[in-house]
Amino acid sequence: MTVRHLLNIVDLSVDELALIGDLSDRSIDDLGRPLAGGVALIFEKPSNRTRQSMEMAVVQLGGHPVYTRGEEVGLDTRESVEDVIQILEGYHVMVAARVFSHGVVDRMAALSTVPVINMLSDWSHPLQALADVRTMRHEFGALSGRSVAWVGDYNNVARSLGEVCMMSGMSVRFACPDGFQPSRAECDRLSQLGPGDVASTDDPAEAVTGADAVHTDTWVSMGQEDEVEERRNIFADYSVTDGLMSLAADGAIFMHCLPAYRGYEVAASVIDGPASRVIRQGHDRMHAARGALAFLGGVR
Repeated sequence: MTVRHLLNIVDLSVDELALIGDLSDRSIDDLGRPLAGGVALIFEKPSNRTRQSMEMAVVQLGGHPVYTRGEEVGLDTRESVEDVIQILEGYHVMVAARVFSHGVVDRMAALSTVPVINMLSDWSHPLQALADVRTMRHEFGALSGRSVAWVGDYNNVARSLGEVCMMSGMSVRFACPDGFQPSRAECDRLSQLGPGDVASTDDPAEAVTGADAVHTDTWVSMGQEDEVEERRNIFADYSVTDGLMSLAADGAIFMHCLPAYRGYEVAASVIDGPASRVIRQGHDRMHAARGALAFLGGVR
């Protein structure tokens, strides 16, 4: 039987994406214990939500999570990626990794006889996207025809969000400064994933006007600490303020994958205000992870 991996949202079909959403809504008792064994959780990059949500999701499905810091395995320094994955597959029913380079999870999946899950890489963040679409589905119901605005850097989170939204029948508008926007080829790739429209602009107001959900992320991710001042200057006009949110559709919500820096990418009055769904979004990380793990564990 072919081993399924989850490295990017586009590893899933539209029907499989919907199935994971359904599984994330099902009770723990109904899902059973498909992960009767260990699940290795390798963290080159630390995380609050990813570790907490994945450990709890594994436990809820009957598995035993084994948290391992990056320096404990030393991918390609202490041991090669290939040696690590071939050892771990002998201990665990699944391996999940949060890494700097997407090439690491690609190399793991190329050899592994158990499912490999990308908990974040420099290219994509599929588990965050699954949580985001779950939050929006519970907020709006059917997502087809809805629109999402992304304000800030077209990064790994934005890429996975664009994929999941298009595959869910939504339209996506990216507002990014010059040099930080999706390429024309990238917009064309996303547009092939669903019936909605994909647009890119350098004007946040244009992107947000009429949007049902407004998303953003920190301007400075882990590994970019030496670019703090430069990035804050570049993105200074891309803060999600009350004025910007007022351009969105009636009943629009604000979303942020956290951690957030109030006064920079988002105003405190927005992220702590009535339109914010960031806490629910964070909680949905666990439910979405449980759905993804159950799917990879063969639950249907």
